[in-house]
Amino acid sequence: MILQLQLSSTNAIIKGGYWYSDSGLAASDINPSYFTHLFCAFADLDTATNQVTISPANAARFSTFTQTVQAKSSSVKTLLSIGGGGGPTLAQKYANMASTPGGRKSFIDSSIRVARSNNFHGLDLDWEYPSSDAEKTNFGSLIREWRAAVTTESRSSGKPALLLSAAVGGSDQITPLKYYPGQDVANNLDWVNVMTYDLFISDSYPTQTQPPAPLKNPTGLFSADEGINKWVGLGVPKNKLALGLPYYGYKWRLADPNNRRIYSKATQGLGAVKYKDIKNTGGQIVYNSTYTQNYCFIGTDWYGYDDTQSIANKVIYAKQNGLFGYFAWHIEQDSNWALSEAGQYTQFRCTYYLSFRVALPGN
Repeated sequence: MILQLQLSSTNAIIKGGYWYSDSGLAASDINPSYFTHLFCAFADLDTATNQVTISPANAARFSTFTQTVQAKSSSVKTLLSIGGGGGPTLAQKYANMASTPGGRKSFIDSSIRVARSNNFHGLDLDWEYPSSDAEKTNFGSLIREWRAAVTTESRSSGKPALLLSAAVGGSDQITPLKYYPGQDVANNLDWVNVMTYDLFISDSYPTQTQPPAPLKNPTGLFSADEGINKWVGLGVPKNKLALGLPYYGYKWRLADPNNRRIYSKATQGLGAVKYKDIKNTGGQIVYNSTYTQNYCFIGTDWYGYDDTQSIANKVIYAKQNGLFGYFAWHIEQDSNWALSEAGQYTQFRCTYYLSFRVALPGN
């Protein structure tokens, strides 16, 4: 079935992508033309001083990151991302830092200094995740004080104010969103990157294949749409929310190679797999429009993931719902920029054709 869509020519404000320094992708090999903002990940937190630091291994790469990507696309903005996914131990470091005025000031002052000395246009906080009422209060204090400090520094230096963003939980399936201070986020951050993925992963659901990052979920369980609406309910306007796009999927081993749909019986969950590695399997690709997810199978190997069809339709969703845009984690996992290009097409073409197969739940 071929459907012609007529869309507005208005582009998303952000087409973001995270570059992970340990991924093996050199900054010089990034094609920044697909992005408006690139996030350089990750800076660290020194727990002894509560100062933002860059590891010696990353010092040279981070210091030239902006210059390198802007040599190819002068309009792209760069942000230094601080933190990352490290489980409860890393989360506690940020909770401890944010719990005192002195800790917050040390973090804030050092973050501005590091961003300016390395020529970044902004800062991105990836604290995964605040998990109590006290941490919610401290998160709010941190970003209020961060905004005030950035404003003061801009006035004194005469430079444009640093951009401020945060990567945040995308669903109550991942972390209770009630522990984010929605009004403080709305008032003090330029936007947030909503991590609307890892909702149903093979590690947690080893006996049944799943849609790992469904846009909609007719079963009533978690989805990207559910997460976005929860954030709106916290008081953050849609035009400050960027939708997360995973450039990877999850693998299962099928119990029966002839029963290979979403929610088919599996014998084992086999973890995360990069998009480019899934493509290299040569498996048969299916698009499920109910969940806005692709899956791929070959023999007893089954992968749930985002391919060009699901990426394109998620970007359409972001556009039609007035979101700030979208971002990808992480760009090294793309295959010859196919996913990044899929998002780009839906932004710049007012009239285009989208081919899809209508599928019922589980098909």
